[in-house]
Amino acid sequence: MQTELLTKRNVAAVGEQVTHELGAQFINNFHQAHPTDAKAYVIGKDIINQILSQPGCEGIKVYNAINEFGQKTLVYVGLNAEGKALVNYSSISQQGTLTMQDGVVADRVGPSSDSEDWWWDFC
Repeated sequence: MQTELLTKRNVAAVGEQVTHELGAQFINNFHQAHPTDAKAYVIGKDIINQILSQPGCEGIKVYNAINEFGQKTLVYVGLNAEGKALVNYSSISQQGTLTMQDGVVADRVGPSSDSEDWWWDFC
């Protein structure tokens, strides 16, 4: 019980804002350690909203992945309050019956090129 209380965390509260300078330092540290990796990935708000709007979704988990073309990418899924992936969830159909829906599993992020990094030009 004690261990569970110490390790259990509020999924919705994971993450915190950091300063621009600290964020830039983290990014620079990564680029120095991995100069040939993609500098950034872009994920649109529509798919993030689609994931977060699933019933019981408290956060998003991002996995490093390799797509069907052999390119590095990200796969991201919703998490429930226990930190488990939303593989499926219950919903009510238009006919009023209880159905199971597949959870959203997303990809198709775009690597950001150097020329697209204008928003973080102080890195």
